[in-house]
Amino acid sequence: MRNKIDLTLPPDVLFLNPWRDPGFRLLLEPEYNWRPIKGGNIAGFAASAHREINEKIEQHLKGTKKNRTFATPVAFNSVPVMLDRANFRKSFALARDRVVLSGAAGTRAINQYRWENNGADIDADARLDEFFSTCRTQNEGKEIPVYSGLLERDVPFAIVCRNTFNYFHFITESLSQLTVLDGLDFQGNIYFHFPNSEDKQRPFAQAFAEALFPEFKGRIFFERVPKDYAKVVTAFELAGGHHMAPDADFDGLGEHMPDALNQPGAVGSMQARVPLSMNAVSSNLLALRDRALRAIEGHSFEHLPKRFFAGRDTRLSRARHLEGEDLLFEHLEMFGFEYVVFESLSPLEQIALMARAEMMVSYHGAGFTNMLFASSETYVVEIGTLQTAQIRWGDFWPVAHASRCKYISFYGDFKAENPLIEPEFNKDGIVAASLSKQAIAQMMAFIVTILGHYPDLKRPRVLAQLATEVLQVGGAEHAIGLLEKHDDLVRNNGRLCLIKADCHKKLGEPKSELVALDLAHKADPGRWQTLVRMIWCANHCERPQVIRWALARLKVDFPDRHDAFVSNHSWVRFVA
Repeated sequence: MRNKIDLTLPPDVLFLNPWRDPGFRLLLEPEYNWRPIKGGNIAGFAASAHREINEKIEQHLKGTKKNRTFATPVAFNSVPVMLDRANFRKSFALARDRVVLSGAAGTRAINQYRWENNGADIDADARLDEFFSTCRTQNEGKEIPVYSGLLERDVPFAIVCRNTFNYFHFITESLSQLTVLDGLDFQGNIYFHFPNSEDKQRPFAQAFAEALFPEFKGRIFFERVPKDYAKVVTAFELAGGHHMAPDADFDGLGEHMPDALNQPGAVGSMQARVPLSMNAVSSNLLALRDRALRAIEGHSFEHLPKRFFAGRDTRLSRARHLEGEDLLFEHLEMFGFEYVVFESLSPLEQIALMARAEMMVSYHGAGFTNMLFASSETYVVEIGTLQTAQIRWGDFWPVAHASRCKYISFYGDFKAENPLIEPEFNKDGIVAASLSKQAIAQMMAFIVTILGHYPDLKRPRVLAQLATEVLQVGGAEHAIGLLEKHDDLVRNNGRLCLIKADCHKKLGEPKSELVALDLAHKADPGRWQTLVRMIWCANHCERPQVIRWALARLKVDFPDRHDAFVSNHSWVRFVA
């Protein structure tokens, strides 16, 4: 019973409020609570062999972009804290019998509270929103207390683990917490506390801890919960605790959130918890990436490939092999890809593999955690399904944002007797993906275009789809190369000319953009939008004669649009 937590307790009894409750003190005050960061380029594309599945995938992608994607990702800070009368239970930390809401563990505690308490007569989300709103109001003008004593040499540092067999959870949530000790001259022992049985622990946990934190050699221990401490240091990630923080602590954050969420109190609301977890990066994660890249400096890794397909060692993980993997790899191999299994590499080799990588291709799994170590120029291509798009895609956004890499997902079909039936996660778990020959062709066309090898395409629709995909992931130069190779298809196709104009706009080439817009208008003179865009582009590159021509054309062909445009933009009258 020592490991049990009663999640049916009222929130004000269950959860610790660091601003008001005893047993929680900061060792260091955060330099910032949150800040905007430059993130990765994240995109997803439908690649099912079935129209109805593609429609569902595309609908989900559009909804995610509109309702869950921040204009700019953000970093939440983390600091070391002292807990008094601490208990580590399951995958949570408690101080004086109250659950500490910190990072991923805090998110799990909130989610489990919701699952335990949602019923016919209880709205758990409403109850939590009311509780957190009250906390934010009561905490206005208050500061979390700071530990004023000397840090004794024998005080331990303890870390909550969801488990010690899942690579993603251990690296991103647990190991990263050790970075809060940087510069603290910590002398005590370090304990990773996990709820799983000892025989499930994987060697990678100890191996990565020793490889990335050699200064703590001999002082890192793994212990199963429950564990009690009179006094212990741990990491406090403000993501999680932000639900209770005074609004002033996160002032301005809402401006980065989707319009539907940008309202008073939105940052700490239940409605924002999923979008925030997708778009927020812990400072621990950023610090772990920096530490990992420093660890490989001065070592030679020339034996590692720069283009690779990451497979899976089924002795150490669940078998979810991709249907179509052999055919896909046959094509990849022709372009210099090698087959790699992360589990067969040392921690430093895994880090170096990603840091040096030009492109990684694999099917959905914990190996995508290694995006954390990729360069900003690395393309990381994931193969998933509608299911992984709906429930797992956002898990990897923070590591993609931390590395600023290009994270692209192609969503194929379910590896199932009837791929049109959506699996139930609670019953079926994560179902393996299946790639049709058509999907493999779609993926390979994208991959080789990114690598500078432009395929021969016969249909404008297929060319438009490929060029749009490449442009969307930051490959404007390659999209232009692809379109120029197919100039016979582009010249008389308004849509393709507009895509080419988009490419030049992305590259900051207004004169070339204007040429492409002129071709687009000639190919499809029925679009008034093209003429309006020509006016703006011509103004940008100082072509008044083009502005006058486009205005005249707009007045003749679309008089209502001309009058509206001129009335809303007075500067046009001076040019005309």
